[in-house]
Order: sequence, then C-alpha cells, then structure tokens
Amino acid sequence: MNRLAIYRIYRIVWMSVKFFTQVSLFQRRYKGRFTPVVNEKWERLVTKQAKEYKRTALKLGGLMIKMGQFLSTRADIMPPSFIEELEGLTDRVPAVPRMKVIALLEEEWNTSHIDYVTNLSDKPVASASIGEVYKGMLKDGTPVAVKIQRPDIDRILRSDFRAMKIVIWLAKRFTAFGKQIDFNLLYNEMVDTIGAELNFLQELRNGRSFSERFEAMSGVRFPVYYDEFSTRRVLVMEWIEGARITDLAFIDANGIDRRDLTERLFQLFLEQVLNGGQFHADPHSGNILIKPDGTIVLIDFGMVGSITTVEARSVLKVVEGIIFKQYEQVLDGLEELRFLLPQVDRRILADAISRVVAAYESKELTQMDSFVVDRLLVDIKGIVRTQPVQLPAEFAFFGRAISTLIGVLHVLDPKVDLLAIARPRVLEWATTQKGGEKSFSKEEVLRLAINAVGPLRSLPQKVLTFLEEPTRMREYMQVRDTREQVERLRLQTRMFAGTVVVLSLASTLFGVWNEHIPLIATSGFFFLIAVFVFKEKSLK
Repeated sequence: MNRLAIYRIYRIVWMSVKFFTQVSLFQRRYKGRFTPVVNEKWERLVTKQAKEYKRTALKLGGLMIKMGQFLSTRADIMPPSFIEELEGLTDRVPAVPRMKVIALLEEEWNTSHIDYVTNLSDKPVASASIGEVYKGMLKDGTPVAVKIQRPDIDRILRSDFRAMKIVIWLAKRFTAFGKQIDFNLLYNEMVDTIGAELNFLQELRNGRSFSERFEAMSGVRFPVYYDEFSTRRVLVMEWIEGARITDLAFIDANGIDRRDLTERLFQLFLEQVLNGGQFHADPHSGNILIKPDGTIVLIDFGMVGSITTVEARSVLKVVEGIIFKQYEQVLDGLEELRFLLPQVDRRILADAISRVVAAYESKELTQMDSFVVDRLLVDIKGIVRTQPVQLPAEFAFFGRAISTLIGVLHVLDPKVDLLAIARPRVLEWATTQKGGEKSFSKEEVLRLAINAVGPLRSLPQKVLTFLEEPTRMREYMQVRDTREQVERLRLQTRMFAGTVVVLSLASTLFGVWNEHIPLIATSGFFFLIAVFVFKEKSLK
C-alpha cells in the first residue's frame, strides 16, 4: 500500500491539511491571549504533530524523511518543539527482498551478477530510502561496496513530489510561510538535489571530483569507483574498512586524538566551501568513516551542493565579520546573500549576533545557569521569527549540512572552538583568494589587517555597551513583544479565513452537486467574506 502513488499523495496531503487546520483553530481559539498556560498547550500540539510526521515519514520513506531532515534545520519558521522531535530523523526503512535486488542488478548488467561480483552479502550493510549497499568481491578478489537503487524509487519520489506541490500550494495560500520562504525556488532546489541522487553515475562523478580536489590533503581518503560496473542504478566502489566518525570507543581504542580529528574534519569541510565552492550536503556520521590510523574517509556523494564565487565572497564577509566582531559587516554579507529583507532592524540583529558570539567565546553557553542559557536562546529564536529574516531556498541544504556537521564535531569534542580553528584559514584564504579569479587588492588586505585588531579597538565601546545593556534590552523587549502581538493577530485571522475559504468552497461544491440552493447561498456568502478577509490580511 505504501508504494501506491494515490495512497502516498493522500497520506501526505491529508496530514498537511490536518496540521494547517489544527494550527488555525488553535490560534483562533486563543486569539490575543498567549499566556504561559496557552503556550504550553501550543507546545503540546506542535510536539504531537511532529511525532505524527515522524511516524508517517518512517512508514512511507522516500521524500518524507528528507523533508523532515530539512524541516529540523529551519529554526526560522518551525517551532522549537517540532525541531527537537525531528532532530536525528534518519533513514530507517526495511531492506528490499534480496531476490528483487538481484533482479535489478542483473537487469542493469544484462547478465548474471556472479559474472562480475561474487560473495555478495545476504543482507545490506546499509539501507536508506534511495538505495542499499551490499558487500561483494570482484573476480580478481578486490572487496567492493555495491550500491543498488531501490526498485521503483524513482516512481515513488515522483508521486511524493506531486504531493509536495499540492502542500506547497496550500501553504502559499493559507499560511504565513509564503512570506518567509520562496517555495518555488525551494521546490526546484529539492528536485535538483534529491533528483540527482537517483543517478548513481552523477554520484560517481561527484566522488571522483572530490578525490581530485583534495588528493594533496593528508589524512583524508575517498573511495575508488569502478566505471565498468557502474550504471544509473548501480554503483560499484572500493570497500573501505572503518568505523563511524562518532564511534568514540573505536577512536579511543586506537589512540586517535579527538581534538586533532575534530580540527581536521572541520578543515576538510571548510576547504569544500573555500576551495571550489562544492560541498558534501549530507555529512552525517554514517557518511564519514575513521580508519585505525586516524584517516578520515568521506563517502556517499549523492547529495552535493555548490556555492558560486560571488556567494563564497559574501560568506567570507559574514565569517570574517563574526571572527573579528564587525557585526555591521556580518549584516552586509547576509544582505548580499538575501538572508535579510529590506525592513529588517539592523541594530536588533547586530545586538543579537554580538551576544551569541560573546556567550560562545566566553564559554557561557556551557558554564552559565541553564535558565539564563535557555532565555538567551529563546530570545535569539524570537528575534529570528519576528524580524524579516529568511533562508533563501538555495541555501537550505547548505544550512542543513552545516547543522549536521556541527553536531558531529560536538560529539567528537564538546569544547571545540570553531571560530579559533577557522580564523587563520579564513584570513589566509581572504588574502590569497585561491577559490576566486584574483588576489585581494592591497586595500582589501589592509582592511583585513585592521579588522584583525578589531577586538582591541572595540574595548571602549564594549564598556559603553555594557553600561547601556539594560536600556537596550528593555527597548528590544518592548519592540519584540509589540511585533509579536501584531503578527500573531494577523496570522490568526489569516489562518482562520483560509480555513473558512476551504471549508465553504467544499460546502458550495457539495451544494451544487446536490442542487441544494440554501447551502449554496450560505456557503457562497461565507466564501466571499473569507476571501476578502484573507486577501486583506495578506496585503498588510
């Protein structure tokens, strides 16, 4: 049943409509009175929705799991309890029967599988929503990993994307998300990125490209791929023995320095952005192996993103501004990357960024009282939601990759200082511009040098900032509360009007079908009123 297109579309769309309706009714019921008790009820509702989504995703597989992984990184639009429930959502789908796997393998090779591979494992060593990996051996005795696409997965994903189109249409017209996300661009990005996973030859080319780019980097390995056995649905590569990068018992047993390993892994991914602009878009612990000698092995290049040269320079501006505490420069870079909308309050955002960086560098996030830390994080997330901040669709998978990688790094070394690791490499890259078309000018190098002493120059300002903090915080709280209340009221009215539009339209159509004139007149009246209210609130 889970493989039928109409059933999958029904499950996905019905779940989405139910979520939209629950949110609309809840906000209508508690309009204008979001007390702590009501907020607790809201958290319970959102958590319940997230659990239902997770159950559905694990049951259906396909696009639902990857969409859930994406949503778990969207702190700018999703409630914290929803994100917490979806964090760690990974592919846990049952294995395909071996007979079907062998049939697909022989269909692709047009011959018996034993003509190419022997000792194929009875069960997959890894199983995901797109494909499964088996261990085998070539005729010459070389151990290999054979990645085989799940039968009919392309058809399943096509039906899921159809369902997602319907959900996006509903979200754009009946929720406030349409103003925070460019859904059309996001959809195209998902099709390009996830669709590329269906072509294993593209994964082969991606993996080989990474191997060539980083062949001079010591302590890093990539699999060798076998073109003669690989097709669009079958990928044969070198079998590399190793443990997951987060297997701390393995790391300690082999005397591997965790801090050194953390720095090398972070440097590897930093180079992916600075050197060439292409990055691994799914760096979870299962795709990063560690050998007994400490060598890092990067595998699975099905999801690969890219950053243009212009975007890389803007990213540099943001990172450089954070490292050297030039927060206006951070905001300039975010504007260039289209993260900020024109009506953003730059002062409030700059203050939020500075407080997070200060807490991070002083280790307050690990040493302060848990209540203070929670209050800081809640305030920051509140600013993100109340300010016109958006995540451009083309950066959705970049943000997810960063979030996933940071999670892995903190497992290896909870006290890792990413800013300290990045600072010298970013400055070196900025002055040589290896990834660009030319070196920085003398003026730009001078600017970087001036920024390097920024912390010393800003000491008097820090004193003033400390003295002004109570006033600034009070101003911020007043602005935040006012904007939250206005936006909440607008959203509640809009969501309720959207729900009435859908229900009254359905009633009108039912009345037309049954020639029930009073029902047509009543439903049509409510439909027109709801459309008017919905459009009015959308324009504000």
